[in-house]
Amino acid sequence: MKNNEEEYGYNSRSGNVNGGSQGLGIVRIIGRKETQSHAGISVCSPCSHDSDGSSPVSEFEDVNLRNYRQIPPDDGSLYFLARELDCPHCSSLIVADLQSLPYLADASYNLLTRTLVLKPKSPKSIPDDIESTVSEIIHRYEPDVTVVPLSDGHESISTDEKEDTIFGVSLKIRLIIGLAVFALGLGLYYGFAELSGVRITACILLLVSYLAAGADVLLDAVRKIKTSPFSEQMLMTVASLGAVAIGEYPEAAAVMIFYQVGEYFQDRAVNHSRASIRALLDICPDKASLQTDDGIVEVRASDVRIGDRVVVRPGEKVPCDGVVISGHAGMDTSNLTGESVPRSVSEGSEVYSGFISRDGVIEVEVRKKADDSAASEIIRMVEKAGERKSRTENFISVFAKYYTPSVVALAVLTALIPPLLFGEMWSVWIERALIFLVVSCPCALVISIPLTYFSGIGAASGRGIMVKGSNYLDALGKAGVVFFDKTGTLTRGTFRLSSITGSGIMSDDELLRLVASAENGSAHPIARSVTEAAEKRGLSLLNISDFQEISGRGIRAVADGKTVLAGNDRLLKDENISVPDISAVGTVIHVAADGVYAGTLVVADEIREDSAAAVDKLSKMGISCVMLTGDNDSIAASVAGHVGISEYHASLFPADKVSLVEKSLKKIHEKNRTAVFVGDGINDAPALALADVGIAMGAMGSDAAIEAADAVIMSDEPRKLVTGIGIARKTGTIVRQNIVLALAVKFLLMILGAMGIVGMWFAVFGDVGVMILAVLNSMRMIFNRRSA
Repeated sequence: MKNNEEEYGYNSRSGNVNGGSQGLGIVRIIGRKETQSHAGISVCSPCSHDSDGSSPVSEFEDVNLRNYRQIPPDDGSLYFLARELDCPHCSSLIVADLQSLPYLADASYNLLTRTLVLKPKSPKSIPDDIESTVSEIIHRYEPDVTVVPLSDGHESISTDEKEDTIFGVSLKIRLIIGLAVFALGLGLYYGFAELSGVRITACILLLVSYLAAGADVLLDAVRKIKTSPFSEQMLMTVASLGAVAIGEYPEAAAVMIFYQVGEYFQDRAVNHSRASIRALLDICPDKASLQTDDGIVEVRASDVRIGDRVVVRPGEKVPCDGVVISGHAGMDTSNLTGESVPRSVSEGSEVYSGFISRDGVIEVEVRKKADDSAASEIIRMVEKAGERKSRTENFISVFAKYYTPSVVALAVLTALIPPLLFGEMWSVWIERALIFLVVSCPCALVISIPLTYFSGIGAASGRGIMVKGSNYLDALGKAGVVFFDKTGTLTRGTFRLSSITGSGIMSDDELLRLVASAENGSAHPIARSVTEAAEKRGLSLLNISDFQEISGRGIRAVADGKTVLAGNDRLLKDENISVPDISAVGTVIHVAADGVYAGTLVVADEIREDSAAAVDKLSKMGISCVMLTGDNDSIAASVAGHVGISEYHASLFPADKVSLVEKSLKKIHEKNRTAVFVGDGINDAPALALADVGIAMGAMGSDAAIEAADAVIMSDEPRKLVTGIGIARKTGTIVRQNIVLALAVKFLLMILGAMGIVGMWFAVFGDVGVMILAVLNSMRMIFNRRSA
């Protein structure tokens, strides 16, 4: 007999022919060492826990394909907030000094979040005076920085700005004074220089404007002369004092004033970006309305405990994850899912921190503390994303390390070679050399590139797409093929009764009631779909006795005195009951009563409404779509046809999915593209780990799914993948624009400066201008997050 049915049995596979944890190859990476366990081990089995009882392992990796995975939250990392540390050059020197400490495996600093992350070689290796050591190293380069230890990096995006003052006067006021005096001095210098004493007065005014605007720069340069000779403050000081030395007072004042104006607007733009990203992540309420025996009391959300009851009124946010125990409301879930369409909740519904009640009052029993909520996990994920840098960011870091010394060397050669070898005038070539110093700071790249990635990650989070690092955002933007797991991704993963075909010995309702009664003792998803169908038809269930699950076959039970068999064809054949050929898409349940064939029920998984549209848009973006499933070929072909996927692979074990992804990686990498795997985050963990980007879909409230993937789509919408790739591509475009813009302007200014076509005025104006333009260009990702 040949039919198109899925093998139906009770083998803990949740409707997947090869499901469950069968065949899982789990690789745990600790540094560069790996240990592996094999088939039959569940992700959440005791073997997948650390010996100290910590959280389940969810790090799956092939070290030949990627150098590292996400570091688990209990890795012992230390976090420090450096409130005023905004200098890229100084922060790189600080990180280098910290990396040289013998007990640290790595150190990194995020300019955007101002967060310093220290990864110890082992938790026990950290000395008690680590905080003072960190402070001493930071103050070696930046004495005025405030260092604050953080518990886990959470709440690390600082938006509190310390006013930059000298003798109590802010930079803004000093710039206004400096510009006014500069304009007066400039007018006298060029307009009335022939008059007796006016030129000297003009030079004095220009020097006053120079000091008014740049006093703090001069002081910083003096303090950093030993520790940071290539800092931007030192370079601007040398360039401007060099101009004074050759008598170019207007040039000196202009360099300092325009540099400070650029710094002022750059800081304003970056701080505005910080505030905008912080606003995107401001999804957790500070207060909660706690229901007590004495009434409702307002408390801090962090003080609410598991089992407490909280009341959420219209306009208020849910403070903690929990279950509704009374009331009903329409909830705005956009803070977590990116969608503002209200979700109706009532008694028994799960709600998550950050949901907003729009039109009702509900009482929620808390299941997780505020710090452990889904919203808190999202915030931590986004704030720590800067720890995983893209190749472009790493390249810029290395480039900046060599760029400034190289340009300074060119400046020295420009000043010396023409006068020494060709007898040219020293003053002319020194002035041209000073132009090289003006454009020798790579701040436009060092600041704007991380800002672009961080803004892209923030924009994605605003749409319910959590990307764990700029490296994954970069890879997502280069997607060339997307592997979809079928169940729970393209389909809902929930089974529904699609058809009933009786043999004639009883009506359809009688057949359904008989099977539902027998299945009522099973927890299998397919069994639940049958009992739910009977409930919807209002059918009362029969009394059951002698219930028995038969592995890989189905169930046997006595219902109201009748012996009922319900399962696949092998179950009935074992009892010598003839089974007709059935052609159906879905899981076929054959039924027999007292040894007589009674009919079939077909249960099928529902396809998500936006699956076809998502596949179509991905295809138009030049991305190939492949469906992988453990279901049989007929089910796979039907789903693939409905959603528009031409390539699919059926009857796969988890190891087969890994093999298919692995085979495609070499081909796709040769085209400079990446492979993306989209699954549920748990059952497909090996494939998620192997792909360049593993995405868990529908992971809201699932800690394990969030832990396992490189990116997380919080809702059950495949179209969010299209949105995520769109954001990633736009981010990559802005990164490339900033690189080309910054380098082109800098190299052009150096060439024109060496040729004597432009002076220091134009050079500093152009260099500052391109820095501001690059930062503003990066901010487009924040303001246009809804258009991706």
